[in-house]
Amino acid sequence: MDSGSETMDWVSRVLRGIIEFTQGGGEINVVVTGINVGAQPYWNAEATMLMHTRGILVMTPDSAMVLTGKQSLDYSGGVSAEDNYGIGGYDRIMGPNGQAQYWAPDLSGAVDVLLTHYEHTYVAPGEDFPRPVATTDPTDRDVSSSPHAGPDTDFTRVGEIFDPAVNGERKKPFDIRSLMRAVADADHPTLERWADMHAAESVVVLDAHLGGQPVELIGIESRPLPRRGTPPVDGPSQWTAGTLFPRSSKKTARAINAASGNRPVVVLANLSGFDGSPESLRGLQLEYGAEIGRAVVNFDGPIVFCVVSRYHGGAFVVFSGTLNDDLEIAAVAGSYASVIGGAPAAAVVFAGEVNKRTAADPRVADLETRIAEALERGEDVTELRAELARVRPTVRSEKLGELADEFDAHHSITRAQEVGSVHTIVEPTRLRPYLADAVQRGMTLTQARRTTTPE
Repeated sequence: MDSGSETMDWVSRVLRGIIEFTQGGGEINVVVTGINVGAQPYWNAEATMLMHTRGILVMTPDSAMVLTGKQSLDYSGGVSAEDNYGIGGYDRIMGPNGQAQYWAPDLSGAVDVLLTHYEHTYVAPGEDFPRPVATTDPTDRDVSSSPHAGPDTDFTRVGEIFDPAVNGERKKPFDIRSLMRAVADADHPTLERWADMHAAESVVVLDAHLGGQPVELIGIESRPLPRRGTPPVDGPSQWTAGTLFPRSSKKTARAINAASGNRPVVVLANLSGFDGSPESLRGLQLEYGAEIGRAVVNFDGPIVFCVVSRYHGGAFVVFSGTLNDDLEIAAVAGSYASVIGGAPAAAVVFAGEVNKRTAADPRVADLETRIAEALERGEDVTELRAELARVRPTVRSEKLGELADEFDAHHSITRAQEVGSVHTIVEPTRLRPYLADAVQRGMTLTQARRTTTPE
């Protein structure tokens, strides 16, 4: 009865301390137990939910975060749910929106998640990175024979993704988690962050070990994923492969920020760019895409970005090697890299050339000549025009494919390397050893820079 607004000032003092601590590079990790009401959820948010924060937030079935409890909402005429878990529990609210990063079955399991997080992220005082651990998984292991499995995919081995006889155009869908498991150390479990974040499924974030070294492994999903519920009419009907959407862009930026100054980041990318639908633009696609670019520019430590299939569009901008001197760009041999893919380039950028080639094709040119001559003689050309209407789309489709192939052949990964957009081309059999070596080289460079750069 005696306390009043001064308690809000006390809450704000804590809030200020959390903000200043996290903005200074500090990490606060939160395990939510029971019902957190009012100020506590704001403390949780400032510690773990903002773009610059590194800390994790773990929830259990018995926990919820609400600004106003159910009874107060009901009494005041506000909108509530059947209980506090329906307002701010993990299953329906905090897991799907990404504000809770991990779920655990109970408090003991939440502590296990926290300790596993520390196994990947703890940096001893005076050191630059988490310490490596012993591994029995050979660093030079060939990932080609590793198993591959995923819905709506045909591959049974990872090597088939890169096999020119099976996937020469690198357009067939594959499961990115299979590739990530093949690259990571097999004798150390991974820890997936934001596993239940809705509308962000096209990006996978794992804490893993590579050659014994803790790294953050980010993969871009390379098969179509179904959407939950009925999609808006101005958005995609499914999450398309190799595409960043607003919330998956946010997830990517947050993941990169969380690892900055702590551990290396390895990105395995089959990335055609950002979704440009009205739905995505309404959902802050520009803002969250820009956050990836800022995260890369500000990243403190080594980043290895490896193209495993295709690399087009706005992805070039936010993952360009010009953004960060510690960013190394590689590509698996046979990959494709260009500002735009061959098919859309032929259909949009070079539409005039396609039309010119279509008109010059003997099948079209001959019919048009016959029509012109028949008209001069005053003859009926209905059948000839009908035949031209059948032939022209077929010929144009062929010319589109030819020009698309020419574009892709010219804008090869070799050309990208020649102009400096890609630093290294890696044979599929050497993917894991290359990535492990790149991480070690990047760490050495980062340590040298930190030693020579004054505080």
